[in-house]
Amino acid sequence: MADSPASDTPLLRTPLHDRHAALGARIVAFAGYAMPVQYPKGIIAEHLWTREKAGLFDVSHMGQAVLAGSDHAAVAAAIESLVPGEIRDLKPGALRYTQLLTEDGGIIDDLMVTRPAAPQEDGRLLLVVNAARKEVDYAHIAARLPAGLTLTPLTDRALIALQGPQAEAVMARHCPRAVELGFMTATRAQFDGIDCHVSRSGYTGEDGFEISVADSDAGTVWDALLAEAEVAPIGLGARDTLRLEAGLCLYGHDIDETTSPVEAGLVWSIGRRRRAEGGFPGFDRIRREMSEGPSRRRVGIRPSGRAPAREGTAIAAGGRPVGTVTSGGFGPSVGGPVAMGYVARGFTDIGTEVSLSVRGRDEPATVAALPFVPNRYKR
Repeated sequence: MADSPASDTPLLRTPLHDRHAALGARIVAFAGYAMPVQYPKGIIAEHLWTREKAGLFDVSHMGQAVLAGSDHAAVAAAIESLVPGEIRDLKPGALRYTQLLTEDGGIIDDLMVTRPAAPQEDGRLLLVVNAARKEVDYAHIAARLPAGLTLTPLTDRALIALQGPQAEAVMARHCPRAVELGFMTATRAQFDGIDCHVSRSGYTGEDGFEISVADSDAGTVWDALLAEAEVAPIGLGARDTLRLEAGLCLYGHDIDETTSPVEAGLVWSIGRRRRAEGGFPGFDRIRREMSEGPSRRRVGIRPSGRAPAREGTAIAAGGRPVGTVTSGGFGPSVGGPVAMGYVARGFTDIGTEVSLSVRGRDEPATVAALPFVPNRYKR
Protein backbone atom coordinates (compact mmCIF):
# COMPACT_ATOMS: atom_id res chain seq x y z
CA MET A 1 0.00 0.00 0.00
CA ALA A 2 1.39 3.35 -1.02
CA ASP A 3 1.87 6.06 1.55
CA SER A 4 -0.20 9.20 1.13
CA PRO A 5 1.50 12.22 -0.48
CA ALA A 6 3.19 14.67 1.85
CA SER A 7 0.92 17.40 3.20
CA ASP A 8 1.31 20.47 5.36
CA THR A 9 -1.83 19.51 7.28
CA PRO A 10 -1.00 17.90 10.63
CA LEU A 11 -1.94 14.23 10.71
CA LEU A 12 -4.68 13.06 13.02
CA ARG A 13 -3.94 10.31 15.52
CA THR A 14 -6.17 7.51 16.70
CA PRO A 15 -6.46 6.79 20.44
CA LEU A 16 -4.06 3.86 19.87
CA HIS A 17 -1.27 5.85 18.22
CA ASP A 18 1.16 5.64 21.14
CA ARG A 19 0.69 1.87 21.33
CA HIS A 20 1.56 1.48 17.66
CA ALA A 21 4.71 3.55 18.16
CA ALA A 22 5.68 1.53 21.24
CA LEU A 23 5.31 -1.68 19.22
CA GLY A 24 7.80 -0.38 16.66
CA ALA A 25 5.29 0.20 13.89
CA ARG A 26 6.25 2.11 10.78
CA ILE A 27 3.82 4.99 10.73
CA VAL A 28 2.62 6.52 7.47
CA ALA A 29 0.11 9.14 6.39
CA PHE A 30 -3.17 7.58 5.35
CA ALA A 31 -6.44 9.41 4.78
CA GLY A 32 -5.25 12.27 6.96
CA TYR A 33 -4.20 10.01 9.84
CA ALA A 34 -0.87 8.74 11.11
CA MET A 35 -1.42 4.99 10.80
CA PRO A 36 0.72 1.86 11.24
CA VAL A 37 1.50 0.33 7.86
CA GLN A 38 3.45 -2.57 9.36
CA TYR A 39 5.10 -3.79 12.54
CA PRO A 40 8.65 -5.23 12.82
CA LYS A 41 7.73 -8.74 11.60
CA GLY A 42 6.61 -7.32 8.27
CA ILE A 43 3.60 -7.44 5.99
CA ILE A 44 3.91 -11.05 4.84
CA ALA A 45 4.24 -12.38 8.39
CA GLU A 46 1.28 -10.26 9.53
CA HIS A 47 -0.82 -11.42 6.59
CA LEU A 48 -0.13 -15.11 7.21
CA TRP A 49 -0.68 -14.69 10.95
CA THR A 50 -4.16 -13.33 10.30
CA ARG A 51 -5.00 -16.20 7.95
CA GLU A 52 -3.84 -18.74 10.54
CA LYS A 53 -4.60 -17.13 13.93
CA ALA A 54 -6.04 -13.70 14.79
CA GLY A 55 -4.89 -10.29 13.59
CA LEU A 56 -5.60 -7.11 15.54
CA PHE A 57 -6.30 -3.96 13.52
CA ASP A 58 -6.78 -0.34 14.55
CA VAL A 59 -9.45 0.99 12.20
CA SER A 60 -10.38 3.97 14.35
CA HIS A 61 -9.76 6.30 11.42
CA MET A 62 -12.99 5.03 9.85
CA GLY A 63 -16.01 7.27 10.24
CA GLN A 64 -18.77 6.22 12.64
CA ALA A 65 -22.10 8.07 12.74
CA VAL A 66 -25.71 7.68 13.88
CA LEU A 67 -28.68 8.45 11.69
CA ALA A 68 -31.69 9.03 13.94
CA GLY A 69 -35.39 9.60 13.37
CA SER A 70 -38.80 8.79 14.75
CA ASP A 71 -38.70 5.07 13.90
CA HIS A 72 -37.00 2.53 11.65
CA ALA A 73 -39.33 3.20 8.74
CA ALA A 74 -38.30 6.88 8.73
CA VAL A 75 -34.54 6.35 8.87
CA ALA A 76 -34.67 3.42 6.44
CA ALA A 77 -36.59 5.50 3.90
CA ALA A 78 -34.06 8.31 4.23
CA ILE A 79 -31.01 6.14 3.66
CA GLU A 80 -32.70 4.08 0.95
CA SER A 81 -33.12 7.32 -1.03
CA LEU A 82 -29.31 7.47 -1.20
CA VAL A 83 -28.19 3.84 -1.48
CA PRO A 84 -29.29 0.72 -3.43
CA GLY A 85 -29.15 -1.56 -0.42
CA GLU A 86 -32.22 -3.12 1.19
CA ILE A 87 -32.45 -1.27 4.50
CA ARG A 88 -36.22 -1.16 5.13
CA ASP A 89 -36.41 -4.88 5.83
CA LEU A 90 -33.12 -5.04 7.73
CA LYS A 91 -33.80 -7.00 10.90
CA PRO A 92 -32.79 -5.66 14.32
CA GLY A 93 -29.17 -6.53 14.95
CA ALA A 94 -28.30 -6.95 11.26
CA LEU A 95 -25.90 -4.95 9.14
CA ARG A 96 -25.61 -4.47 5.44
CA TYR A 97 -22.91 -3.40 2.98
CA THR A 98 -24.07 -0.77 0.48
CA GLN A 99 -22.93 2.32 -1.43
CA LEU A 100 -23.76 6.02 -1.50
CA LEU A 101 -24.41 6.87 -5.15
CA THR A 102 -24.24 9.94 -7.37
CA GLU A 103 -27.18 10.86 -9.58
CA ASP A 104 -25.58 8.96 -12.47
CA GLY A 105 -24.81 5.85 -10.42
CA GLY A 106 -21.17 6.49 -9.49
CA ILE A 107 -20.02 5.38 -6.04
CA ILE A 108 -19.45 8.23 -3.58
CA ASP A 109 -18.41 5.76 -0.91
CA ASP A 110 -19.14 2.26 0.30
CA LEU A 111 -20.39 1.84 3.83
CA MET A 112 -21.86 -0.49 6.43
CA VAL A 113 -25.35 0.20 7.78
CA THR A 114 -26.41 -1.45 11.04
CA ARG A 115 -29.87 -1.57 12.58
CA PRO A 116 -29.32 -1.78 16.35
CA ALA A 117 -30.69 -4.88 18.05
CA ALA A 118 -32.24 -3.23 21.11
CA PRO A 119 -35.92 -2.17 20.79
CA GLN A 120 -35.16 1.08 22.61
CA GLU A 121 -32.83 2.00 19.74
CA ASP A 122 -35.58 1.76 17.13
CA GLY A 123 -35.22 4.70 14.77
CA ARG A 124 -31.41 4.62 14.71
CA LEU A 125 -28.99 3.35 12.09
CA LEU A 126 -25.26 3.07 12.72
CA LEU A 127 -23.09 4.00 9.75
CA VAL A 128 -19.41 3.14 9.20
CA VAL A 129 -17.77 4.92 6.27
CA ASN A 130 -14.27 5.22 4.83
CA ALA A 131 -11.85 7.59 6.54
CA ALA A 132 -10.94 9.49 3.39
CA ARG A 133 -14.58 10.06 2.48
CA LYS A 134 -16.32 10.67 5.78
CA GLU A 135 -16.57 14.45 5.48
CA VAL A 136 -17.92 14.10 1.92
CA ASP A 137 -20.35 11.41 3.07
CA TYR A 138 -21.63 13.31 6.07
CA ALA A 139 -22.25 16.47 4.04
CA HIS A 140 -23.95 14.47 1.27
CA ILE A 141 -26.27 12.66 3.67
CA ALA A 142 -27.04 15.65 5.88
CA ALA A 143 -28.00 17.80 2.89
CA ARG A 144 -30.59 15.24 1.82
CA LEU A 145 -32.25 14.34 5.10
CA PRO A 146 -35.94 15.09 5.53
CA ALA A 147 -37.10 17.17 8.47
CA GLY A 148 -36.95 15.37 11.79
CA LEU A 149 -33.90 13.22 11.03
CA THR A 150 -30.38 13.91 12.25
CA LEU A 151 -26.94 12.62 11.36
CA THR A 152 -24.44 12.68 14.22
CA PRO A 153 -20.79 11.73 13.64
CA LEU A 154 -19.40 9.78 16.58
CA THR A 155 -16.08 11.52 17.07
CA ASP A 156 -15.35 9.95 20.44
CA ARG A 157 -15.41 6.30 19.35
CA ALA A 158 -12.57 3.99 18.40
CA LEU A 159 -12.94 0.94 16.16
CA ILE A 160 -10.87 -2.21 16.61
CA ALA A 161 -11.03 -5.28 14.35
CA LEU A 162 -10.03 -8.81 15.31
CA GLN A 163 -9.82 -11.06 12.25
CA GLY A 164 -8.85 -14.67 11.70
CA PRO A 165 -9.89 -18.26 12.40
CA GLN A 166 -8.99 -17.98 16.09
CA ALA A 167 -10.78 -14.67 16.66
CA GLU A 168 -13.86 -16.42 18.01
CA ALA A 169 -11.90 -18.31 20.67
CA VAL A 170 -10.23 -15.10 21.78
CA MET A 171 -13.47 -13.13 21.93
CA ALA A 172 -15.11 -15.90 23.96
CA ARG A 173 -12.78 -15.05 26.87
CA HIS A 174 -13.65 -11.35 26.90
CA CYS A 175 -17.00 -10.86 25.21
CA PRO A 176 -19.04 -14.10 25.21
CA ARG A 177 -22.05 -12.39 23.70
CA ALA A 178 -20.09 -11.65 20.55
CA VAL A 179 -19.56 -15.34 19.91
CA GLU A 180 -23.33 -15.81 19.61
CA LEU A 181 -23.39 -13.50 16.58
CA GLY A 182 -23.71 -14.77 13.02
CA PHE A 183 -21.99 -13.15 10.07
CA MET A 184 -23.21 -9.58 9.46
CA THR A 185 -25.03 -9.25 12.75
CA ALA A 186 -24.26 -6.98 15.68
CA THR A 187 -25.16 -6.29 19.29
CA ARG A 188 -24.29 -4.14 22.22
CA ALA A 189 -22.17 -6.08 24.68
CA GLN A 190 -19.53 -5.82 27.31
CA PHE A 191 -15.86 -6.52 26.75
CA ASP A 192 -14.30 -7.27 30.13
CA GLY A 193 -16.98 -5.05 31.64
CA ILE A 194 -16.49 -2.26 29.09
CA ASP A 195 -19.54 -1.16 27.09
CA CYS A 196 -19.06 -1.75 23.40
CA HIS A 197 -20.91 -2.39 20.16
CA VAL A 198 -19.62 -5.46 18.38
CA SER A 199 -20.37 -6.81 14.93
CA ARG A 200 -19.33 -10.05 13.28
CA SER A 201 -17.81 -8.54 10.18
CA GLY A 202 -14.56 -7.35 8.73
CA TYR A 203 -12.61 -6.80 5.57
CA THR A 204 -10.13 -9.65 5.32
CA GLY A 205 -12.27 -12.56 4.11
CA GLU A 206 -11.83 -14.22 7.50
CA ASP A 207 -14.23 -14.73 10.37
CA GLY A 208 -13.88 -11.85 12.78
CA PHE A 209 -15.29 -8.97 14.75
CA GLU A 210 -15.31 -5.18 14.75
CA ILE A 211 -15.53 -3.58 18.18
CA SER A 212 -16.66 0.01 18.62
CA VAL A 213 -15.70 1.47 22.01
CA ALA A 214 -15.26 4.88 23.59
CA ASP A 215 -11.88 6.43 22.84
CA SER A 216 -11.05 6.29 26.54
CA ASP A 217 -11.52 2.49 26.59
CA ALA A 218 -9.74 1.68 23.33
CA GLY A 219 -6.34 1.11 24.92
CA THR A 220 -7.74 -1.28 27.51
CA VAL A 221 -9.50 -3.39 24.86
CA TRP A 222 -6.44 -3.33 22.58
CA ASP A 223 -4.11 -4.40 25.41
CA ALA A 224 -6.41 -7.22 26.53
CA LEU A 225 -6.61 -8.65 23.01
CA LEU A 226 -2.92 -8.24 22.33
CA ALA A 227 -2.12 -10.12 25.53
CA GLU A 228 -3.68 -13.25 24.04
CA ALA A 229 -1.25 -15.74 22.52
CA GLU A 230 -3.24 -16.03 19.28
CA VAL A 231 -3.25 -12.29 18.61
CA ALA A 232 -0.71 -10.07 16.82
CA PRO A 233 -0.96 -6.43 15.67
CA ILE A 234 -1.51 -5.99 11.94
CA GLY A 235 -0.89 -2.85 9.88
CA LEU A 236 -2.46 -1.32 6.81
CA GLY A 237 -0.07 -3.17 4.49
CA ALA A 238 -1.33 -6.62 5.43
CA ARG A 239 -4.88 -5.33 5.62
CA ASP A 240 -4.52 -4.42 1.95
CA THR A 241 -3.12 -7.79 0.83
CA LEU A 242 -5.79 -9.62 2.84
CA ARG A 243 -8.68 -7.69 1.29
CA LEU A 244 -7.12 -8.01 -2.18
CA GLU A 245 -6.94 -11.80 -1.87
CA ALA A 246 -10.53 -11.71 -0.59
CA GLY A 247 -11.59 -9.83 -3.75
CA LEU A 248 -12.89 -6.83 -1.78
CA CYS A 249 -12.90 -3.30 -3.20
CA LEU A 250 -10.86 -0.45 -1.74
CA TYR A 251 -12.44 2.96 -2.22
CA GLY A 252 -10.36 5.31 -4.33
CA HIS A 253 -8.72 2.37 -6.05
CA ASP A 254 -11.28 -0.22 -7.19
CA ILE A 255 -14.34 2.01 -6.87
CA ASP A 256 -14.96 5.74 -7.11
CA GLU A 257 -17.48 8.20 -8.50
CA THR A 258 -16.84 6.95 -12.05
CA THR A 259 -17.69 3.32 -11.31
CA SER A 260 -21.14 1.88 -10.77
CA PRO A 261 -21.97 -1.05 -8.46
CA VAL A 262 -22.67 -3.16 -11.55
CA GLU A 263 -19.28 -2.45 -13.09
CA ALA A 264 -17.67 -3.18 -9.73
CA GLY A 265 -19.33 -6.58 -9.44
CA LEU A 266 -21.39 -5.47 -6.45
CA VAL A 267 -24.84 -6.36 -7.81
CA TRP A 268 -25.15 -8.86 -4.97
CA SER A 269 -25.40 -5.90 -2.57
CA ILE A 270 -28.47 -4.44 -4.34
CA GLY A 271 -31.63 -5.77 -2.75
CA ARG A 272 -34.13 -7.62 -4.91
CA ARG A 273 -36.86 -5.13 -4.07
CA ARG A 274 -34.55 -2.22 -4.85
CA ARG A 275 -33.67 -3.69 -8.25
CA ALA A 276 -37.38 -3.76 -9.09
CA GLU A 277 -38.55 -0.55 -7.46
CA GLY A 278 -35.51 1.69 -7.79
CA GLY A 279 -35.88 4.89 -5.80
CA PHE A 280 -32.15 5.55 -5.43
CA PRO A 281 -29.69 7.73 -7.39
CA GLY A 282 -28.44 6.25 -10.63
CA PHE A 283 -31.21 3.67 -10.88
CA ASP A 284 -31.63 4.18 -14.64
CA ARG A 285 -27.96 3.42 -15.29
CA ILE A 286 -27.88 0.50 -12.90
CA ARG A 287 -31.03 -1.03 -14.35
CA ARG A 288 -29.65 -0.63 -17.86
CA GLU A 289 -26.28 -2.16 -16.93
CA MET A 290 -27.94 -5.09 -15.18
CA SER A 291 -30.09 -5.70 -18.25
CA GLU A 292 -27.56 -5.13 -21.02
CA GLY A 293 -24.29 -5.68 -19.18
CA PRO A 294 -21.82 -2.90 -18.36
CA SER A 295 -19.24 -1.74 -20.87
CA ARG A 296 -16.50 -2.74 -18.42
CA ARG A 297 -16.37 -4.87 -15.31
CA ARG A 298 -14.05 -5.53 -12.38
CA VAL A 299 -12.25 -8.85 -12.64
CA GLY A 300 -9.50 -10.78 -10.93
CA ILE A 301 -6.19 -11.10 -12.76
CA ARG A 302 -3.40 -13.63 -12.23
CA PRO A 303 -0.06 -12.63 -13.76
CA SER A 304 1.77 -15.67 -15.11
CA GLY A 305 5.17 -14.54 -13.86
CA ARG A 306 6.36 -13.38 -10.47
CA ALA A 307 6.26 -9.64 -11.15
CA PRO A 308 3.32 -7.92 -9.41
CA ALA A 309 1.10 -5.62 -11.47
CA ARG A 310 0.54 -2.40 -9.55
CA GLU A 311 -2.36 0.03 -9.71
CA GLY A 312 -2.45 1.80 -13.07
CA THR A 313 -0.88 -1.06 -15.04
CA ALA A 314 -2.35 -1.22 -18.54
CA ILE A 315 -4.20 -4.40 -19.53
CA ALA A 316 -4.13 -5.39 -23.20
CA ALA A 317 -5.47 -8.18 -25.39
CA GLY A 318 -4.70 -8.84 -29.02
CA GLY A 319 -2.35 -5.89 -29.06
CA ARG A 320 -4.90 -3.29 -27.97
CA PRO A 321 -5.71 -1.80 -24.57
CA VAL A 322 -8.74 -3.31 -22.83
CA GLY A 323 -8.42 -2.14 -19.24
CA THR A 324 -6.41 -1.02 -16.23
CA VAL A 325 -5.30 -2.63 -12.96
CA THR A 326 -6.82 -0.94 -9.90
CA SER A 327 -5.20 -3.03 -7.14
CA GLY A 328 -2.28 -5.40 -7.34
CA GLY A 329 0.56 -6.92 -5.42
CA PHE A 330 1.95 -10.14 -4.00
CA GLY A 331 -0.61 -12.41 -2.37
CA PRO A 332 1.13 -14.15 0.53
CA SER A 333 -1.53 -16.87 0.87
CA VAL A 334 -1.74 -17.36 -2.88
CA GLY A 335 2.05 -17.45 -3.12
CA GLY A 336 2.22 -15.20 -6.16
CA PRO A 337 1.08 -11.95 -7.68
CA VAL A 338 -2.62 -11.13 -7.79
CA ALA A 339 -4.51 -8.12 -9.09
CA MET A 340 -7.93 -6.67 -9.76
CA GLY A 341 -8.88 -4.28 -12.52
CA TYR A 342 -11.49 -3.23 -15.02
CA VAL A 343 -11.61 -4.76 -18.50
CA ALA A 344 -13.90 -4.07 -21.41
CA ARG A 345 -16.88 -6.21 -22.27
CA GLY A 346 -15.78 -9.26 -24.20
CA PHE A 347 -12.68 -9.79 -22.03
CA THR A 348 -14.27 -10.60 -18.67
CA ASP A 349 -14.62 -14.38 -18.95
CA ILE A 350 -12.50 -16.38 -16.54
CA GLY A 351 -9.50 -17.76 -18.37
CA THR A 352 -9.30 -14.92 -20.91
CA GLU A 353 -5.65 -14.35 -21.78
CA VAL A 354 -4.45 -10.75 -21.48
CA SER A 355 -1.12 -9.01 -21.10
CA LEU A 356 0.10 -6.52 -18.52
CA SER A 357 2.52 -3.72 -19.23
CA VAL A 358 4.98 -4.16 -16.34
CA ARG A 359 8.20 -2.13 -16.31
CA GLY A 360 8.01 -1.65 -20.04
CA ARG A 361 7.49 -5.34 -20.81
CA ASP A 362 4.31 -7.17 -21.79
CA GLU A 363 3.75 -9.88 -19.20
CA PRO A 364 1.15 -12.61 -19.81
CA ALA A 365 -1.79 -12.87 -17.41
CA THR A 366 -5.19 -14.48 -17.15
CA VAL A 367 -8.59 -13.21 -16.02
CA ALA A 368 -9.29 -15.13 -12.81
CA ALA A 369 -12.18 -15.82 -10.46
CA LEU A 370 -12.60 -13.76 -7.29
CA PRO A 371 -11.88 -14.20 -4.46
CA PHE A 372 -8.35 -15.49 -4.83
CA VAL A 373 -8.63 -17.12 -1.38
CA PRO A 374 -11.98 -18.62 -0.27
CA ASN A 375 -13.82 -16.50 2.27
CA ARG A 376 -14.22 -18.07 5.71
CA TYR A 377 -17.03 -16.04 7.21
CA LYS A 378 -19.05 -17.51 10.09
CA ARG A 379 -22.37 -18.40 8.51
